[in-house]
Amino acid sequence: MNITVLAPLATFGAVVLIVLSAYWLFIVRPETRARVGVRKRLRRAKVTQDAPVDLEKEETRWSSVTALNRILESRESLLAPLRRLVDQSGAKVTVGTVLLASGCLFLGVYLLMTWLTHHVIGSVVLSILAGAAPTFWLRWARTKRIRKFEEYFPEAIDLITRALRAGHAFTTGINMVAEEIPEPVAGEFKLLYDRQNYGYPLDEALKDFATRVPVIDARFFVTAVLTQREAGGNLSEVLDNLASVIRDRVEVKRQVRAKSAHGRITGWVLAGLPPVMVVAFFVVNPQHILILVRDPIGVNLVILALTLQVIGTLIIRKLVDIEY
Repeated sequence: MNITVLAPLATFGAVVLIVLSAYWLFIVRPETRARVGVRKRLRRAKVTQDAPVDLEKEETRWSSVTALNRILESRESLLAPLRRLVDQSGAKVTVGTVLLASGCLFLGVYLLMTWLTHHVIGSVVLSILAGAAPTFWLRWARTKRIRKFEEYFPEAIDLITRALRAGHAFTTGINMVAEEIPEPVAGEFKLLYDRQNYGYPLDEALKDFATRVPVIDARFFVTAVLTQREAGGNLSEVLDNLASVIRDRVEVKRQVRAKSAHGRITGWVLAGLPPVMVVAFFVVNPQHILILVRDPIGVNLVILALTLQVIGTLIIRKLVDIEY
């Protein structure tokens, strides 16, 4: 066959091969992988007729230990503030875990200090401080989570505003926030959306949202939405103004924290200096520190120093904790 005929055929064959290869690589192969993945998920999620699907959300337990869970449930009114603290901190622990950790720390520190010092009052004081450590950690985690929520909350309101202006319903905007805004905003709005989606009245769900999130901006948001639902008006414009106000408040908070940074650092240094000095003296001259543990007068001085240290730390914290 003439070479002038083979050349176009070879070119045509090469082009067809390239097109088919590209089609398989970029279209057929991804679709096949996606189809296989869906089939695997459906196979794992397949439910027989004898095993009905449980659509109810599992109730949050007070403790993973059944006996302890029953005891804590009977003291629900007394332990409600602690459970609220755990929920607001976002920690993946139960109330029972916090109580057990506090009890173990209290008992461990008490036995250790009693064995070292033979001073009951001092051991009790240190044990109380050690037992309160999990609660202090939860408060710190809650503060950190709230600050992160305040940072992303204006973006969530802006997203709802854009959804309303695009013609979507208010609940659709809530779902968009739950899917696109980072945590912890996404989790709170996801719970809000799920509650109203499964039949809980939207007004009650919004009120629970304001109670669950200890941020005044969340209360402003709920008040604006509920007022608009009762009195009418342009909700997108109201939320747009609210987002602007919240951003201004966040900016003021940042300026206040920048102005009070010197005082906070000073408080940290003054609170951390005595423990560091104790460790340094223990390394350089252990006998100089052990006399504070072995001598009764030294134990009393340590108790007095710790008491004054705690009082001074609380006073400094109160001075630098500016309400805004």
